[in-house]
Amino acid sequence: MNSKPTAQDIEKAHDLVSAYINYTPVYTSESINKIAGAEIYFKCENFQKVGAFKARGGMNAILSLSDEDRQKGVATHSSGNHAQAVALAAKVEGIPAHIVMPSNSAKVKMDAVRGYGANLIECEPTLQAREDTLQEVVEKTGATMIHPYNDYYIIAGQATAAKELIEGVNDPLDYILTPVGGGGLLSGTSLSAHYWSPETKVIGCEPEGADDAYRSFNAKTLIPMVNPNTIADGLRTSVGEKPFQIILEHVSDILLTNDEEITAAMKMVWERMKIIIEPSAAVPLAVVLRNKEKFEGKKVGIIISGGNVDLGALPF
Repeated sequence: MNSKPTAQDIEKAHDLVSAYINYTPVYTSESINKIAGAEIYFKCENFQKVGAFKARGGMNAILSLSDEDRQKGVATHSSGNHAQAVALAAKVEGIPAHIVMPSNSAKVKMDAVRGYGANLIECEPTLQAREDTLQEVVEKTGATMIHPYNDYYIIAGQATAAKELIEGVNDPLDYILTPVGGGGLLSGTSLSAHYWSPETKVIGCEPEGADDAYRSFNAKTLIPMVNPNTIADGLRTSVGEKPFQIILEHVSDILLTNDEEITAAMKMVWERMKIIIEPSAAVPLAVVLRNKEKFEGKKVGIIISGGNVDLGALPF
């Protein structure tokens, strides 16, 4: 795919991945609605395969490969959810997967990647080491590189979550909020809203300690993140070029929150909805609670991006 996904591209992605992913539920909470002063619809991708929305993009990218490329296998670098998504999709298709992971990745995620039968290659915990190691693997194996977010097949796959959310709520939503790290979920969500609910505004949500998307959006040019510092570990990466161009065109705003607010929102969902979400997934609710006047009386969709939590290092 050489340009931003069309409505037909997203529909095709949805048809491709539907047999391999979970159709996740949309939940509401009367008590959270009362606290927020808004009507919130949570699309629960914490119940997705591999525990995160990433299964959608990984599955679509691999199912879209040519037969020739499939035989050579796939490769990627990731410290977590994307690694698991690619490993699972490769297992489903019966093709080799080479996953480069930094040595400080969570053991539970490394074990999951190995459990899916992937070839796991550890490297030093720097972006340079990840990219260099991946390049060596690709040169050695001829595998196709599956980028975590700077890939239109990935974006089309991630867009299917918002498509399901829009279809699952009777009346049009005023807003849909998603976290933003690399930008795959936010850009895909903005495309689904553009095609199927054009009156809905899409807002990206980001921690103050990893605010490259916020700064880039306002400057209208990419400003990479340096030394991110946030509890939301899934959002520490910089926005990719392909998602960014879509975000500039179709996202109405990017709003910030802080780690204290993220922790409070995460705890609120655990306690009041009885579901496990990870810190990155709590960022949109934290943004709603920080900006009550903006969302008061509105119908708000939130994509809960994942539920992969290190239970030994909870923030509360």
